[in-house]
Order: sequence, then C-alpha cells, then structure tokens
Amino acid sequence: MTLNLSTPFFIGGEWTTFAGAPRSTVFNPSLGEPIGELPLGGTAEVDAAVRAAHAAFPAWADTPVVERARVMFKYRTLIEQHFDEIARLICKEHGKTYAEARGDLYRGYEVVELACAAPTLLTGELLPNIARGIDGELARYPLGVCAGITPFNFPAMIPLWMFPLALVCGNTFVLKPSERVPLTAIRLTQLLAEAGLPKGVFNLVHGGKESVDALLKHPLVKAVSFVGSTPIARYVYTTGTAHGKRVQANGGAKNYVVIMPDADVDKTVEGVMNAAFGCAGERCMAGSSVLTVGDRGRHVLPELVKAAQAMTVGRTDVEAQPGMGAVITAAHRDRVRSLVDDGERAGAKVIADGRGVKVKDAPNGFYLGATIVEDVRTDMKLAQEEVFGPVLNVVHMSDLEQAIALANTSSFGNGAAIFTRSGAAAREFKHRVKAGMIGVNVGVPAPMSMFPFSGWNESFFGDLHMQGRAGVQFYTQPKVTTSRWFIEGEGDIWRK
Repeated sequence: MTLNLSTPFFIGGEWTTFAGAPRSTVFNPSLGEPIGELPLGGTAEVDAAVRAAHAAFPAWADTPVVERARVMFKYRTLIEQHFDEIARLICKEHGKTYAEARGDLYRGYEVVELACAAPTLLTGELLPNIARGIDGELARYPLGVCAGITPFNFPAMIPLWMFPLALVCGNTFVLKPSERVPLTAIRLTQLLAEAGLPKGVFNLVHGGKESVDALLKHPLVKAVSFVGSTPIARYVYTTGTAHGKRVQANGGAKNYVVIMPDADVDKTVEGVMNAAFGCAGERCMAGSSVLTVGDRGRHVLPELVKAAQAMTVGRTDVEAQPGMGAVITAAHRDRVRSLVDDGERAGAKVIADGRGVKVKDAPNGFYLGATIVEDVRTDMKLAQEEVFGPVLNVVHMSDLEQAIALANTSSFGNGAAIFTRSGAAAREFKHRVKAGMIGVNVGVPAPMSMFPFSGWNESFFGDLHMQGRAGVQFYTQPKVTTSRWFIEGEGDIWRK
C-alpha cells in the first residue's frame, strides 16, 4: 500500500506542501519496497517554519508553565491511546520488531512524562539576605526557536528526547526528522496538534543537507539538538556554534562489553544478545565488542554462537514476529557485509555468519543475520568503525586491566558494560572506563528520562546533554536578580 505523503510539512499550524519540491522514496525495509514519496524542503521551507516558530514564541513563552504542562498531559494520553498504531508504523518504515518499536516509543513517552513535571523542573532558586538587606534570585527563561535534527534509527524516541522538554520550557520548535522514517514524525506531530498546542509553536520540515544547513545558520534559531554519526555531529556542532547557537550533538559509538570469568552464562548471553543484535545493531548504545577475560571468560562464547545461529530474521510488518528485522537500506546492508568481509580477509574468524541470510516471503528485504567475529584486531576497520549493524566483535583479554586499557583506546565514549558477580571488579570498571554510561550486568545502559544521555569523547559534542535536568538546562537560560529594598526614608539620608 502506498501512503499519502503529499503534505508532510507542518508550518504555522497548517499541513502544507511546496510546488516543485524534490522527492525522496520511503521504503518498507522488510520488503525492500517503496511505500511512498516524501517531498523534501530546503532553505525556503526551513525559513518559513522558523519564522512561524519565531512569531509564536512570545505568546507561548508567556503562557503559564502549568498550562504548558497540561498540553503535555494531553499529549501523553493521546500517545497511550495510539500506542499500538504508532509502534506498527515504526515497524513498517524502519524494520524494527514490534517489541523493539514499542520500546522505541515507550522510552520517548517517558520523556513526555518527565515534561509533565515542568512546574517542578523549572522551579528557580532564592537565597535571601546574601548580604545585608540584599536577596539573590535565579529564574530560568526560554531561549526562543529551537531545532531538532534526528536520525532514522529511533523514529519516536529521539524526537521525543527533544521537543517535549523544549516546549514545556517555553520554547518553540522546528523538527527535521530523517527522510527515511518520516511517517512516525508526522503522526507524532498530528497528535501534538490534537493535544491543543497553539499554532506555530511546533513545526515539522523534511529535507536533506540543505535543510540541516539552513537550520544551523538561520539567525532566528537559538539552539540545535542533533543525533547521528560522529562526523555529522562534529559538523553540526562546529557549524551551529560558529553561528552563535547552543548545540548538543550526539555522535556514534563503539561500546565494549567485558565478560568476567565469574559471569553468569545464561544472563550474560541474554544481555549480550540484546546489546549486540537488538534493533539489528542500529543504535549508538549497541554492545558491539565483547572482551572476554581469562580462559574462563571464554566460557560464554559457545552459548553466544548458538544463540546467534538460532536467532530468526524476517518481516516485522506482519503479526508473527521474528527475533530480528531488516536494516534500514540495501546500501547499509552492503556496507555492513563489506566490513565483515574486510575483517575476515585481514585474519578475523567469522564464527556465526549472517551475511547470507534469506527470508522466503521477502526476497528483496534488507536483511542480515546475527554475525559474530572472533580475533578482531585493533587495526581492523571492523574494530575502529561504528558498524551499526548486527555484528559482534570478540577479543580475548588476559585480565580486567587489559580489558579496561583496550576499551579506553576508543575515540568514542557512549557506553560500556561488565558482566560479573564481583563487586570489586564492577567498581574498578565503572570508575576507570572512559565512557559516560556504564552497565553492571546490563548490556544496554541507556539511562531513563530522569538522567542525562551522557556520552563522552567523540560520542558527544556540547556541554549539556539530552534528557533529565541537563535537558531542561539546555533549553533554558538563567537570569539572576539581585534585589535591595530600602526602608522608608533610607534612600534620602544623603540629602540631609
């Protein structure tokens, strides 16, 4: 079924399109078939959206915070009511399994819940009598027009990381989602309008690099939130800040999972399988490199191989769900295959091979099976690049010291995890490993909405992270007032 994508822009509270706009094909990765064409905007469309947001800003910023929060409460209810529908839309345009699509939406829904607490999150500070007769007060004010540029891999969660907090803080917003997964963003926008958000407060545009550059350089945009690959995150940060904007840019990752000799086999296999192959490995928190410690640390590997070989792959746009769905495009599938091929030619050993997987009822789908590669060296592209696919590297370490040292050679710094029964080993690991999100017997240590998504090194460019109080700080600016009130006649003493 071809979906109607003729009016994908939401600008100034109206759905509209622009004559002559170039078009991009939207695919169902499970089938490898088009499901629609998306008109793409450029500088003019971005300018229209930004100006609509700018015009709506004064009234929205002046709206009492409790009223802004009530819009989020209504939005939360609408997402609940349409949860299954949105999850199946994610399956169709992305290829995630139904369980993964629900997880995608639920983690974003948690940020909407956090935004409902805006009256508490935005409470200021007061310190009376900081000097004799003088009081100090801090209040947080919105920035103005904020923009979000989001990737394909989490069509619901990542946009919802951004605009709910930005909006309840009193900002207006322009969202540019990935052109590969526009349907979820369109549906989330429809529900936001239904929740009662005033016209112009939220705007949706679609496009490629021209649209991104227009947002980064537009003089009326005050802040930009971005998630994507490290090279693009660096570009977004340097370009946005050069044009006077506040920027938070999350990049890629190469996350290490350390398996200690005392690790519980079943729980470790379950955790590593989810970390490596959940969402077909297309996430920046994927546990893509396992470091086994000592001879006994290898005891998990045979079970991992069995689990990988048993993992089913198939269509996710149907009722019967597989263990893993498709990757996003044929080109991305081929890139992941080529990285495994390169590693094998360089001497790595493929011990679970998903490169040739076939799905009978979807011969044109973009599929790869779970793949495990042993003896990966640090000089291989497979070890250095973010694969972003269902591929797990395995390297054998002599001890925890060596494992931490190897993990800390990475230029990235999103997450790291350890599986162990030893409190001492876990404590040593979490204190010394150079990553912003740590898992102890948790393969994917992505924090919940109350905490920041705190990548380090080249996994993040900026100062204030997404989610939690850091997100509130990013979307607001502090104003400090110092007050002194004279008693009657005190100010006239100099005249006597």
